[in-house]
Amino acid sequence: MYTVTPTAIADVLILEPQIFGDSRGFFLESFNARDFVRATGLDVNFVQDNHSRSKKGVLRGLHFQVEHPQGKLVRVTEGEVFDVVVDIRSSSPTYGQWVGETLTGVNHKQMWVPPGLAHGFLVLSETADFLYKTTDYYHPESERTLLWSDPAIGIEWPAIASLTLAAKDQAGLALAALL
Repeated sequence: MYTVTPTAIADVLILEPQIFGDSRGFFLESFNARDFVRATGLDVNFVQDNHSRSKKGVLRGLHFQVEHPQGKLVRVTEGEVFDVVVDIRSSSPTYGQWVGETLTGVNHKQMWVPPGLAHGFLVLSETADFLYKTTDYYHPESERTLLWSDPAIGIEWPAIASLTLAAKDQAGLALAALL
């Protein structure tokens, strides 16, 4: 069972699974299709699971696919990240707005990122294991990157002494270039 918290961007949700813990540790269902539908009203079909491990200061994103957009259910199993979603749907009332949430291996929070939004994260701990389910397969030819530091969006990233970005993330497009 999930507790669901809406965000300032329609359809972006924070999910918290029920955790059963005692002196031995804990147990949780990281995903249950029936409970996901009940909690969110979304009947999605996940086709791919991804797992990345990154070092402190790594910023991945903000990624999206122009064809075959992926919905993502993201979580952290070890470490801590600041997870960000930007609404790039030109017809949306929240176009250009962002939401962020700290996801950790301790708080077990998950974020539902609907298809068609830009997504990325910044690693805050020494390392972080980031896992996510997707509703479509990865199509590298369709992938685009929104500039993580675009002042038109104004994401308030946590302060990190040194950032590490892939070349494609450094060369992301400004929001204005997407129209």
